[in-house]
Amino acid sequence: MQRRTLFQLLSILSFAREAAAQQGQPAQPPPRVTPEQLDAALKLLGLEFTPGQQKLMLRMVSQQLDACERLRKIEIPNSVNPAFTFIAGKPAPAPARFRPRRAAAPKVLPAGGDLAFAPVHQLAALLRARRVSSVELTRLYLDRLKRYSPKLNCTITLTEELALEQARRADSEIRRGKYRGPLHGVPWGAKDLLATKGIPTTWGAEPFEKQMIDADATVVTRLHNAGAVLVAKLSMGALAMGGLWFGGMTKTPWNTELTSSGSSAGSAAATAAGLVGFAIGTETLGSIITPSLRCGTVGLRPTFGRVSRQGAMALCWTMDKIGPITRSVEDAALVLNAIYGPDGFDGSVIDRPFHWEPARPLSSLRIGVLSKAFEQFKGKEKEVYDAALADLTKLGARMTPVEWDDRPARDLMVALSAEAAAAFDDITRDGRVGQLKDQGANAWPNHFRSARLIPAVEYIRAQRARTLMIEKLNAWFEPFDVIVSPPYGMLTTTNFTGHPQVIVPCGLVDGMPRGLSFLSKLFDEGAALRLALAFEQATDHHLRRPPGFG
Repeated sequence: MQRRTLFQLLSILSFAREAAAQQGQPAQPPPRVTPEQLDAALKLLGLEFTPGQQKLMLRMVSQQLDACERLRKIEIPNSVNPAFTFIAGKPAPAPARFRPRRAAAPKVLPAGGDLAFAPVHQLAALLRARRVSSVELTRLYLDRLKRYSPKLNCTITLTEELALEQARRADSEIRRGKYRGPLHGVPWGAKDLLATKGIPTTWGAEPFEKQMIDADATVVTRLHNAGAVLVAKLSMGALAMGGLWFGGMTKTPWNTELTSSGSSAGSAAATAAGLVGFAIGTETLGSIITPSLRCGTVGLRPTFGRVSRQGAMALCWTMDKIGPITRSVEDAALVLNAIYGPDGFDGSVIDRPFHWEPARPLSSLRIGVLSKAFEQFKGKEKEVYDAALADLTKLGARMTPVEWDDRPARDLMVALSAEAAAAFDDITRDGRVGQLKDQGANAWPNHFRSARLIPAVEYIRAQRARTLMIEKLNAWFEPFDVIVSPPYGMLTTTNFTGHPQVIVPCGLVDGMPRGLSFLSKLFDEGAALRLALAFEQATDHHLRRPPGFG
């Protein structure tokens, strides 16, 4: 598990402290909470965990206590509300400025692997011109999924029968002039936390391997309505953490000895390897950005409240987000346009237009750059990121250096932990969480058990501190349209504040992809996508294919 959330950070810090101790530096102090105190607290709450489970909990409960104490030191006026609000009614809709470029079908039809790796907007041109049929394209991707999925361990359920039925329908409609738009006839893959009627939705976890949900998620319905063809339910880290699921570890096609990370592990791996036209992922704290980084794909984490989560597994109700993973920036905009907006079920979704104007002049964008965050890189990584920033400068992007400290946001993790524990409290108390493959100190089972000791008062305080952070970031962001940053420069903060993030490939280091990140204001994904598109058009990083995948 290599996901750069706080969960990984805790593991990394633990390793670093052990290494420091071996070099003669002070080792980390013992846990503040004693076994006796933990046992007494659990008895008070009427909970029973094994001695081994309690031993794992000690350090995490102590860290939570440290975070709660730091949160108590934040001065929060009585007038500050928690950062979660029920939205009654719907804001008046406004017209969207959606002006995608219309790609022309290539004169020579790409063959085999070339067709499989073509971006969605090129596939759309071929389908609309009837140079290729949806059935042909679907069979191509199904064949590749059968051939390469075992190598990547990225598919949970192949939806062959449904896919061919949808493809035949798409071809028939296109022939009759009933063209639904740029996703019509394009095969796609769903992260296996999106409900699909008649098809298992496993959440990547042993307790839910046989789970059937008798409805489609809103995102699935909207993609069906757009004419897209569902070819696979793709792997995800169990209950949305990391790359390990009940079938094993998902791998990145750039190095099949390494995980693609998570939790949208299969979505990124399948897209990068040309096994689907595009995929849908979800993010609570890095689950679109991190696998997109490791697989060299474009990942778009939309604004919180942009896309309905109805029918998607809930991990953290105030943080979960759904977005596309694609092979080009233009594709990400096309997919977002098909899935965003209220549905009458998810009360967090706000009716706000999505503006996509790829011809918008770069000179109209006010751009900031996290200069000091880029200074952390050394050697080959520094060369890659220096070159990426130089490419942006050559394009005419005028970037103003800015700073943001992402570390204070980590104390808000008590809120995420509490919500996640509540989401899976049943399997924690009945013991089914013990079926998950990963039972380590930083795995979900230990998080769920430990979070039972987070007081409700501290959870509410963390949400109120989150409100202050949102206000601070909004004021800091005001002079800019886009912030350029390393992938993790503001990852924790912006996941808590709900701001959108786009990541695009920007080079390779020792054969593994690196990514450049673009952040924008709430509900202004179009600004970040516009600058990302300019970078993509000026470079060839997105055209590189992982070796060994045709």
